[in-house]
Formats: sequence, C-alpha cells, structure tokens
Amino acid sequence: MILFMHELRQNLKTLIIWSLSVGLICYGCILLYKSVEHQLKDMAQLYTNMGEMTKALGLDKVSIATLNGYFATEIVIMFGLGAGMFAAMMGASSLSKEEEGHTSEFLHTLPLGRLNILIWKYFSLLFMILIFNGIVAGLEVLGIWQINLDFSYDLLLRYQLLALLMQVEVGSLAFLLSALSRKKQIGLSLGLVLLLYVMDMMSRIVPDIEFLKYLTPYYFASGADVFSQVRVQPEYLAMAFAVIAISLVLSSLYYQRKDLSA
Repeated sequence: MILFMHELRQNLKTLIIWSLSVGLICYGCILLYKSVEHQLKDMAQLYTNMGEMTKALGLDKVSIATLNGYFATEIVIMFGLGAGMFAAMMGASSLSKEEEGHTSEFLHTLPLGRLNILIWKYFSLLFMILIFNGIVAGLEVLGIWQINLDFSYDLLLRYQLLALLMQVEVGSLAFLLSALSRKKQIGLSLGLVLLLYVMDMMSRIVPDIEFLKYLTPYYFASGADVFSQVRVQPEYLAMAFAVIAISLVLSSLYYQRKDLSA
C-alpha cells in the first residue's frame, strides 16, 4: 500500500493535467454543439457522401446532426486518442522509470518482493486510469446537461465502460514495454496508440485487412457502433482480456528474472 500511495503522489500532477486537458477539450466541444447545430444539419448529408472515409469515421451509422451522433464521432475521437495516450504513457513509465532514475536499487531494499512491486504498480496504473475516466466523464456529462438536448446517457455509460477496457488493454501493453526496457518508452507507447487507432480505421474500409479488428481495442470501443446500438461480439472482449492477462504474466515473468541496473 505504501508503494501504491507513492505511485499516486508521484503521478498526481500528470494525472490532473491530462484529465483536465482531455476533459475540458471534450466539455468545450460539447458546448460548441449547440451553436453549430443548424450548420451540422446542413453538413450531415455531405459527411455521408465521403465514400470509404464515411465508414472509417462511423458516419454511415450515426448522424452528426444529432447530439448522439456528434458525441459518437467528434467527441469520441478526441477522448479515445487522449485516453489511450494517457494509459500508454502511465504504463510505459511504471517500471522502467526506476532503472532510468537509478532508484531501483533502493526500491528493492524494501521488504517487498519483485512480484509485489509489480502488482502494486499495476494496481496504481489501473486506479489512475479509473480516476482519469471519472474526471473526463464528469465533465462530459456536465456539458451535455448544460446544453439540455436529447441524449442517450445509457449508451454513454456503455461506451465509457468499453473505452475503459480499451485503456486497460493499452496500459497493459505499455506496462509490458516498461518491464522489458531499462528506459521509459514514452514515444514507442504513444506510437502504439496511434498505430492501434489507424488499424481500427483501416480494418473498416479495406476488406483484405479486416482481420486487424481483432488486434486493436479501438474496434470494440467504437462510439459509432455503441450509439448505433451495434452489439459487441464476445470474441473482441475475449481478445482484450487475453491481451491484458498475457501482458501481465509476461511482465511478471520477465521482471522477476531481470538484471536490474542500479
């Protein structure tokens, strides 16, 4: 628990900055909807005639002229990328920062085994992701409540839960990178997020690489699918939980045998 609290204190500033930044961007764009509502109705038809790009953005399933559709496309893009980057950044620095900062020798003099250290650090990662989502979701709901338009809060909850699973998967992959590396791989982990996002878009418009949808968590955490009430296939969720479990097991196996530098 001491290590858990230490991790939270150490990352508190980053957590606050990222949560408020992503949350306020989403909040501001939600408030913007009311002032551009009529223009969006005129543009809705244009958006549906963009060919394959329409499918990539999910505009073939929802209309940007409604608040549900606006949230499912515009807000979800900003939230999905911001949340994924936050989870990846936190995961990538969890273990490797001790070696990069030359504090690993002191850390392992504490009455904690390596497995305990890894578990508490992973728990702190999950907790920070939860807090991040709570703050951002709170600002989103505040914005939706303020503009006082028809909106499906039940679908918002469903999306947030799927997005939370997506972030845990991304964070777990970055956590594995942290266990494998002696330095914080922030750039690599952020690149991974962008790659997974592009894989989702490409799998929707290129039939030959449709199999990529099984490899990216952005596919099942799709705002357009959720707000058009498309049922999430169980195999996508099973793949996500499998990736999380495998990442954690591999992190544990490697970290316990790793020759840590002082």
